[in-house]
Amino acid sequence: MYVNDLDTAKEFFVSLLGGVSNQGYHNEKTGFSSYFISFEDGARLEIMSKPEMEDDPKTPNRTGYSHIAFSVGSREKVDELTEKIILSGYKVISGPRTTGDGYYESCIVAIENNQIEITE
Repeated sequence: MYVNDLDTAKEFFVSLLGGVSNQGYHNEKTGFSSYFISFEDGARLEIMSKPEMEDDPKTPNRTGYSHIAFSVGSREKVDELTEKIILSGYKVISGPRTTGDGYYESCIVAIENNQIEITE
């Protein structure tokens, strides 16, 4: 996931979603920087940044990347994490709720207007 503010993105995934970050990587020559965020279930997310990236508006109804989802194990944990995210200043755009296809989730606008879904 490319971002402009690498440290803020890292803090979101570590402090709110329980990820563990590596020490990071920075290429002095190209300006590319990244962190790998590891999660308890074995999933890893690489967040990256480099100079002069395009940052087009991210509307909810678009093609391509729509959101990234994190399963937290229960409805109670969805509720708790959603409240924690709200208290951290992020905007919840739906939920917590049960969707038409049976998922209990909430959707948050975070990390430079990208959507993060929290599901049971």
